[in-house]
Amino acid sequence: MSFFNLQTTNSTNSKARAGIITLSDGRTIRTPVFMPVGTRGSVKAISQEDLRELDIEIILCNTYHLYLRPGQHLIEKVSGGLHKFISWDRGILTDSGGYQVYSLATLRKITEEGVHFKSHIDGSSHLLTPEKSIEIQRSLNSDIVMAFDECPALPAPYETLDRSLELTARWAKRSLSVSLNEGQNIFAIIQGGPYFDLRMKSLELLRDDGFAGYALGGLSVGEKNEEMVELCEKFVSHMPQNKPRYLMGVGTPVDILRGISNGLDMFDCVLPSRNARNGQAFTSKGTLNIKNAKFMEDTTPLDSNCQCKVCKNYSRAYIRHLYVVGEYLAGQLLTYHNLYFYIKIVRQAREAIFQGEFDNYFKRFLVDYSSLGGD
Repeated sequence: MSFFNLQTTNSTNSKARAGIITLSDGRTIRTPVFMPVGTRGSVKAISQEDLRELDIEIILCNTYHLYLRPGQHLIEKVSGGLHKFISWDRGILTDSGGYQVYSLATLRKITEEGVHFKSHIDGSSHLLTPEKSIEIQRSLNSDIVMAFDECPALPAPYETLDRSLELTARWAKRSLSVSLNEGQNIFAIIQGGPYFDLRMKSLELLRDDGFAGYALGGLSVGEKNEEMVELCEKFVSHMPQNKPRYLMGVGTPVDILRGISNGLDMFDCVLPSRNARNGQAFTSKGTLNIKNAKFMEDTTPLDSNCQCKVCKNYSRAYIRHLYVVGEYLAGQLLTYHNLYFYIKIVRQAREAIFQGEFDNYFKRFLVDYSSLGGD
């Protein structure tokens, strides 16, 4: 049974493609796919029952945070892994912890061995190595494991990015040396900032049949959006055709559809849930901020083109009221709606690829999405 099967590529000008990832027990993930972020084993403000209702096939959980609390050994001891611990019978991808280490710039020191860091919770000292990152992910028993990488902040000097990608490549080989559980698959992370030649170098250093997929890391970490767009347009087609291509931590609906147009398969981002908790809804006409006074007496749904249960049952005026008075339900309703929107546009993109209509779908989306000034 093959881990990834490419089903079709778009017949028009874009490089968009659709495929199937098959996990060890036969569970499948349709690509392109958007993965909600469940940092600590929970997608914020929404239950696993609602995630299943939304037909979400895979979520992302965070190695660094679960290592600190409650600890991978506790999860392994009481539940045998993350799936049972969080009551989630679908796909789980765990990141390596590299991005969180990047975000702890003032609390960590990077060496060849790994990363020495102090916990953001209690200041305790820790060492995270490539081997330890994989061992943690093995205990969590996630379906997809990410190799440990260094994620430099951008902008950064060319020479710094060059040294960083070489370190990431050495760490990736060490990540591969650690045995995984049966059914687990490991992805490599390509680094190199916005430079095409460095990304190509990183890819060549990481070529190994042991990797089931390849990710683009180190984007949306300070570079200009147009730099990311230009890099993806030039680089993605050079990534292996027969393995999933994952764009880490990106992004807006437009970023995701643009990524699909360049041949990327997997995406994750905190925007649908984080922005929901800040009162922002993603709609077919763009984004709207529910806290605005103009919605005080607005009895229409968040999005008149949306069929989610939030839009079927609740008005903008009511959700605004909930948000203004600080009711948790506001964040829950907005999160459900935003995830529904993200999943819908990616599923529609997949259907359009099969029909050879992705380019037209993307063009229509851009026209509609700009109506309210969507990003």
